[in-house]
Amino acid sequence: MTYSPGEIVELHVSTTSAEWELEVGRDGLAYEPLLHATKLPGEHHPTPWDCSVNGCSWPVAYSFTVPDDWRPGGYLITLRARRGEDVAEEHHLILIRRAEHLPLPTYVLVCATGTWNAYNCWGGSNHYEGITGPDGNSFSPVLSTQRPWSRGFCKLPEGAPRAVPDIPSRPGEMVRYPYMEWAYAYGFSKKYASSGWASYERLFARWAEEAGYELDFVTLHDIDTDPHLLARYQCAIFVGHDEYWSAKMRDSVDNFVENGGRVARFAGNFFWQIRLEDEGRSQICYKHTAVEDDPLIDSEQAHLVSGAWEMSPINRPGALTFGVNGLRGIYAGLGRCISQGSGGFTVYRPDHWIFEGTGLGYGDQLGASARVFGYEVDGLEYSMDNGLPTPTGADGADTEITILGMGLATTFEPDAGIWGETSYIGSADAEFRAMILHGKVTDKTLDACSRGNGVIIHWHKGKGEVFTAATCEWVMGLSRQDNQVIRVTRNVLDHFGSKTT
Repeated sequence: MTYSPGEIVELHVSTTSAEWELEVGRDGLAYEPLLHATKLPGEHHPTPWDCSVNGCSWPVAYSFTVPDDWRPGGYLITLRARRGEDVAEEHHLILIRRAEHLPLPTYVLVCATGTWNAYNCWGGSNHYEGITGPDGNSFSPVLSTQRPWSRGFCKLPEGAPRAVPDIPSRPGEMVRYPYMEWAYAYGFSKKYASSGWASYERLFARWAEEAGYELDFVTLHDIDTDPHLLARYQCAIFVGHDEYWSAKMRDSVDNFVENGGRVARFAGNFFWQIRLEDEGRSQICYKHTAVEDDPLIDSEQAHLVSGAWEMSPINRPGALTFGVNGLRGIYAGLGRCISQGSGGFTVYRPDHWIFEGTGLGYGDQLGASARVFGYEVDGLEYSMDNGLPTPTGADGADTEITILGMGLATTFEPDAGIWGETSYIGSADAEFRAMILHGKVTDKTLDACSRGNGVIIHWHKGKGEVFTAATCEWVMGLSRQDNQVIRVTRNVLDHFGSKTT
């Protein structure tokens, strides 16, 4: 997924066209086409029915060496085949990072490739639904990285709907999911708004480039393979939807911070432990069925079973890494889940340095006009003392964490009683949370587990620091030019990029 100058990129291609062409360009603030190849001989290869699990096994059709002058960033690979006036166009995405012999920038953007793969439905299966199981209709706990990305993960048209609607729903209206309706209408994956370069990391990278921040680019898969990779940088940045992580990925971040690194996380839904196998070609996550089905459950490595971080036998709350827990947050602005909320964070400690220059006061809303709060968020167990939220520590969080802002979330989608309406979220997530936290699903535990929150926190951890704005949609504050969201982002990056804090 990531290459340095001088390394060889190999493309595995299958097409029924007699010939095809490609273009490679840097997908930055302005798209820069850099490499073209035309009249490439086309060849069709069988695609295994289980390619989403075991890979496509297509041969190499084209390769190129990354030139020395290619700058760090996301590089879009566009593949086209023509038949008369008909054009088939598909996209792939690779990341180029700085050559090791060159001076490194202060900041590195770590792309959420564990989540990209979890939502990728190309070939029929992902970690949500698919073609596996005894009846051929189950999600797959095993996914291959050796397949194309679903349509919409690498490139999207301007104006493609977000998971959080631009306008809150109105009472009495039937629930809508505009991004899914748009995806069905135009032939895109319905998961495009949940994950991928096009919906999340691209928006941050473009803003950072325009704002003058120089970034290097790596992936979660990279820091699983190389536990010392982050030590080359001063500040590691995570954005968007980073739901799926391996223990090694977390170890890399934890060690980085303990030794003085700074983490700026503008992302939400830190939820599932995964495993990478076969040199990263396979991703494992049994999710809700981990206790029953994960083969590690009765082994000496039971702490590596692929379930939620807070469940036994993992017992590694997300708050130990990022100061927030996915299981204590979750939905806001999706369907009927907090469907009429403000779309922003309520500010509680406006005197903190992250709010400098924003003009925000106690109780003001941060990012509401840009709809930054949602569609999934991370929260904490907290108590209110004189109008200020403070972590209780009951969920494994350090009580020294400072909660700066907060919004409400839920794991339960209410039924409005409208004829013909179908619930998408329902109560399944609330029931799962009740089983993990209370060991049983009753009316009482279900009620207690239906409520959550999303927070902004700051935390001194070891020799380093962590800032988390625990929402998937923070990037919309940058893309929609919300000046207060931009100022907070700048404050964090400038503070964490300085030599002293």
